[in-house]
Amino acid sequence: MPAASADPLERLEATLALGRSAPSRRMLIIVNPYATTVSDRLKNLVVYALRGRYEVDAIDTNARDHATELSREAAREGYDVVVAFGGDGTVNEAANGLAGSDTPLCCLPGGRANVYCRMLGIPTDVVDATEHLLLMADDWRPRRVDLGSVNDRVFLFSAGAGLDASVVERVDAHPRLKARYGEWYYTWTGVSTFTRRYLVHPPRLEAQLEGKTVAGVTVIVQNATPYTYFGDRPVEMGEGATLDSGDLAGVVLERARPMDIPTIIARALSRHFRVSRHRHVDPFSGVHRLVVRSRDERPLPLQVDGDYIGEVEEAVFGVRPHGIPVVS
Repeated sequence: MPAASADPLERLEATLALGRSAPSRRMLIIVNPYATTVSDRLKNLVVYALRGRYEVDAIDTNARDHATELSREAAREGYDVVVAFGGDGTVNEAANGLAGSDTPLCCLPGGRANVYCRMLGIPTDVVDATEHLLLMADDWRPRRVDLGSVNDRVFLFSAGAGLDASVVERVDAHPRLKARYGEWYYTWTGVSTFTRRYLVHPPRLEAQLEGKTVAGVTVIVQNATPYTYFGDRPVEMGEGATLDSGDLAGVVLERARPMDIPTIIARALSRHFRVSRHRHVDPFSGVHRLVVRSRDERPLPLQVDGDYIGEVEEAVFGVRPHGIPVVS
């Protein structure tokens, strides 16, 4: 292990002392050059370090869904692993290209939250994560995990219709503020979005679950927990689903009033209180399918893995057990 240094680039350069051997596996690294912590120098050092143990190709994305196209092509060409180097949106796109194939997915942290990296046990420091991938070459054990799905899109850990998707839409429209202020910008955007769109006459929806229908203003669906992170603190919403449980969990927020949102946020961040116990939250777990529809003819904003993907009249959620192989 290289000596500690305040400069991550110097630390990454030091990982080259780990030694080099003949590569035995083909790796495609898909890089989002606009991700929060990604730079050309960092990317080049990561690629150079990993070439000590893998036959590495690296390609930058240049448009929305480009990572999906690259991953699908990598599966056809027989790569041994695809590594998404960016935020959770990049990882989601890569998963959509690999879903149903035998090519494993891995990730390197390049975003702000890096939720899926944390779920897989991959360090959120890019130097530590690179070392992790180097050591993994000698302990290669792909495993299959579940995927969530909504309409024609898969997701890795969470999706939502309603308030959370509206917040993501506004945050995605200002990537520089998102990169600079992170979770605090999400918080400010959440408050302002709630005030503008959900305080008076919010869009209404209904969630048709297995055996009941629940009316509300927001639905959060999870393929695994937590929902996201506020800094290093997990944000807990739905309860029960794991990466290999074969089902979905989540919550329906029945209303959005000034007295409700602060208490729900407090519960989401609390180590002792649970969102599912809030009197205006209807939790669900062990679900394999649910349908969310607009009740007032207003289209519903939709997000997957923290990426806004547009508005829909209806969202059909499902789960694909063991839908994708991963290495971690």
